[in-house]
Amino acid sequence: MSDLTFPPMMSGLEVTGDDDPFAVACVKATMGCDAGLIVYRIDADKMSAALVFAPEVPLGDAMTMLPTCGIGFQNALGALAPPEVSVHLEWNGTLRVNGARCGRMRAMASTDDAAETPDWLVIGFDLVLMPLGDDPGITPEDTALFSEGCADVSPPLLLEAWARHSFNWIARWEDEGTKPVHAEWRGLAHGVGEDLTQGDLSGTFLGVDEQFGMLLRAADTTHLIPLTTVLETP
Repeated sequence: MSDLTFPPMMSGLEVTGDDDPFAVACVKATMGCDAGLIVYRIDADKMSAALVFAPEVPLGDAMTMLPTCGIGFQNALGALAPPEVSVHLEWNGTLRVNGARCGRMRAMASTDDAAETPDWLVIGFDLVLMPLGDDPGITPEDTALFSEGCADVSPPLLLEAWARHSFNWIARWEDEGTKPVHAEWRGLAHGVGEDLTQGDLSGTFLGVDEQFGMLLRAADTTHLIPLTTVLETP
């Protein structure tokens, strides 16, 4: 798949075997690779990709790249899938196709201090293509892309489209700030207005603040859960 086409300032690195693209991207970032590197792997039952950033803003602001790249994924799949297929984004990065969990967005950075500008930030996604078991009905909350009317979606084309749409949204964020990202994300968000549990806290998901922190209303207060809490640790 060396002939994949990515936007300007982006480059691709395919990994095979047991290598996890997200882990490889984090190692490459630690070693000082150029921003814009996309590490990816496409198997018969799963595809994964990770994009390296070199933020110039504090981590709290840079974490906007998680929902931004989530929007890029939704736009990419929305353009390639049949029109009746719905794609929504959970605040914590879970990807839902036709209402069921189908994958996740991921994030890791060189620091977890929201006020510190990280040396690097990696945003990635994992997507289930084929059912994990013989009887998908056992886990109705989980699904696979090809089980949702998307058997004709080409994973390589989806990867290219994700890079392209993410690139466009990153450019909008740089030019216009978070306002257009917030507006687009609100229309794709899953669970707003519903009761849910995030970590040790439970309440009604009201929406997000300027830095995409979760606003969770409990009986006696409204909790603000920073988006940095979804960061994975090395």
